[in-house]
Amino acid sequence: MKHLLSVADLTVESATELLDEAERFEQALLGREVKKLPTLRGRTIMTVFFENSTRTRVSFEVAGKWMSADVINVSASSSSVSKGESLRDTAMTLRAAGADALIVRHPASGAAHQIAQWTADQGGSGGPAVINAGDGTHEHPTQALLDALTIRQRLGDIAGRRVAIVGDILHSRVARSNAILLATLGAEVVLIAPPTLLPVGVSSWPVRVSHDIDAELPGVDAVLMLRVQAERMNGGFFPSAREYSITYGLSQRRLELLPEHAVVLHPGPMLRGMEIASSVADSPKTAVLQQVTNGVHVRMAVLFRLLVGSDGGAS
Repeated sequence: MKHLLSVADLTVESATELLDEAERFEQALLGREVKKLPTLRGRTIMTVFFENSTRTRVSFEVAGKWMSADVINVSASSSSVSKGESLRDTAMTLRAAGADALIVRHPASGAAHQIAQWTADQGGSGGPAVINAGDGTHEHPTQALLDALTIRQRLGDIAGRRVAIVGDILHSRVARSNAILLATLGAEVVLIAPPTLLPVGVSSWPVRVSHDIDAELPGVDAVLMLRVQAERMNGGFFPSAREYSITYGLSQRRLELLPEHAVVLHPGPMLRGMEIASSVADSPKTAVLQQVTNGVHVRMAVLFRLLVGSDGGAS
C-alpha cells in the first residue's frame, strides 16, 4: 500500500490489519512514561492543511512524534499558496524538501489523489506517501478507520452490526467513508437524514436510507451523529436549527430508545443542543473521547504501514 486516498481501496483483510496494528501500537505505548517508539526515526512527515482542523491535524502530529518521526506542519495561510502558488508547485516543493509522507486536507474533492499523481515518479512509483486527511465532501479515510476501531472495541465486532449515520450526509466526507468501510467490514449501514441533506447518487452507496430517526434507533447497535456543516451550505436545507434539532437531533429521549449495548459516536466538533444534546454528549454511551484516542493509534498504524510496510510492528 503506497497511499491512503480512499477507503474503497481497502479490502476486509487490509482494513482489519490496520485496526489490529492500531491496537498493537496502543498496547506498545501502555504504561510507558515517555511515549516514544523508534519506528519512524529519520522519516519526515508533513501535514499540509488547507482547511482548519484540530483533531485530525493534532492526532497525525502526535502519531508521527510518538514514532520518532520529524513532523512539520504546513498551513495554507503561512505557505506560498497565500501568495498565489499553485497546489502542484507546493506539492512538488514539499517533495523536493524531503517529505516521506504528505498528509493532505483540502476543500476540493480529489485533491489528495491529484497530489499523489503529481509527486509520483514517472511510472507512478516513488515519491512520498500521500494520506487523504479530508478532501472536500469526498472522503476522510482515517476518520472511518478510527470510528470502526471504536465500534469494534465497544461491541466486540463489526460484521452483522447495524450502524446508523445521522444528519448532514450531503456535505459529509465522514459519512461516505464510514458507509463504504463499515459495509466492507460486514455492517448494515442506514443513513438517516432529511431528503435535502442526501447527496445525488446515494442510491449507489452500500446503504439503506431512512428519514425517520425514531423508527430506526431501537434497532441499531451504533449511531454516528454528524455535524451540520453550515459553512458549506448556500440556501435553506432545513427550516431552522430548532426544527432540525427536534426532527433529527439525538436528545436524551432518543438516547433511551437505543438498545442497552449501543454506542454513540461523533466525529467532532459537536454542536451541542443542535445535533446532539449535552446530556447525550456526556453520556457513558458516547465514545467521543475514545474516538480521539483511537485516532492517534489508527494514524500511527497508517503511517507505519505506508512508510515501513507490514514487516516488523510496534515495539
